[in-house]
Amino acid sequence: MMLAHKIALDPNNKQRTYFAKAAGTARFAYNWALTEWQKQYAAWKADNSLARPSQMSLRRHLNRIKRTDFPWMMEVTKNAPQMAIIQLGEAYKNFWAGRAKYPAFKKKGVDDRFTLTNDKFTLNGSRIRIPNLGWVRMREPLRFEGKVQSATVSRKGDRWFVSFNVKLDNLKHLPKAENQGATGVDVGLTTHATLSNGEKVAGPKPHKKLLNRVKKLSRSLSRKVKGSKNRTKARVKLAKLHMRIANIRNDAMHKLTTDVTRRFHTIGMEGLNVKGMLKNRRRARATADMGFFETRRQMTYKADMRGGIVVAADQWFPSSKLCHCCGWKHDKLTLKERQWTCEECGAFHDRDVNASINLENYAVRHIAVSSTVAACGGEGAGRRRKSVKVKPSPAKQEINSKPENVYT
Repeated sequence: MMLAHKIALDPNNKQRTYFAKAAGTARFAYNWALTEWQKQYAAWKADNSLARPSQMSLRRHLNRIKRTDFPWMMEVTKNAPQMAIIQLGEAYKNFWAGRAKYPAFKKKGVDDRFTLTNDKFTLNGSRIRIPNLGWVRMREPLRFEGKVQSATVSRKGDRWFVSFNVKLDNLKHLPKAENQGATGVDVGLTTHATLSNGEKVAGPKPHKKLLNRVKKLSRSLSRKVKGSKNRTKARVKLAKLHMRIANIRNDAMHKLTTDVTRRFHTIGMEGLNVKGMLKNRRRARATADMGFFETRRQMTYKADMRGGIVVAADQWFPSSKLCHCCGWKHDKLTLKERQWTCEECGAFHDRDVNASINLENYAVRHIAVSSTVAACGGEGAGRRRKSVKVKPSPAKQEINSKPENVYT
């Protein structure tokens, strides 16, 4: 299993300058390679006898010309430009596979970073040795034991961090889930998460609380002269505030997902279309402030680490509209109604608690169907299940895979 451990660095002024140079070199190499790729691809389209561009050919080309055309690249590790071109190649692969947009040029001061391969740095407790620089202090040692694949040094606000990509052979250091049964987790804008046992976790909503401060610093930045030192100071202040907002949000999500995955083996969640929700101009800011996608992502990988499973219901599954007692569907339920009464059985429901119970039932039913299919020799059998989709049962197994009391 691959895990990333991000650690804050404690560099001096010389080391900060080196990091800025290395990040700038990586950015320049990426933009240079993107320009060359576009030129060579256009030439290849016009004449197929020419070689098609690739990250390998561009790396060789840069190695031939950098000593004469870009001698300043020699001041930093050679990994900075080379890994940037490799990452461009991966960006093109993702674009051709339909997983990402077309690669864009990088801007100075935006996502500054550079990557080192595992043979170009050395770890010693709370220190890391970087080529052409020496030892740099880290705020903590690496917590995971495994093979370190790479390290990425990045800047966030006015601070520098290093993220280690570690391959773990086993997860013995993590205790298995307590297996308190199954639970459903309903995320929302008023309450961050509601569990099927009635627990409600309030979201910190850091962007909403600090919005006035963000507006004030944004206005201050817009008044500064471009290229001036005062503008740089204002930009750093605003970046530090945004980093604080992100840290508060991430802390809340990590505490929630760690607590739930420690206690429950089977977790049901909604498969929300967050990208579509962000297009709603009335709720986009509140949606982004809660971090729905990141919450589900963390819940999924942490459950997998502890031997659990997260089942995501279809985005059209009416978890809030279904009565978990009898299955009656309240078609006219609006977002303003936080409580409602079932017209079929008379049960009184809290909207979020009812939704979380329906998600728990959804997860339990799908796990049961998946286990039956695997036991009868169908696809999907395995030691650990990550997929939330239930594969069709073999022809010899006469089981209706559609659970009862679901939407029609």
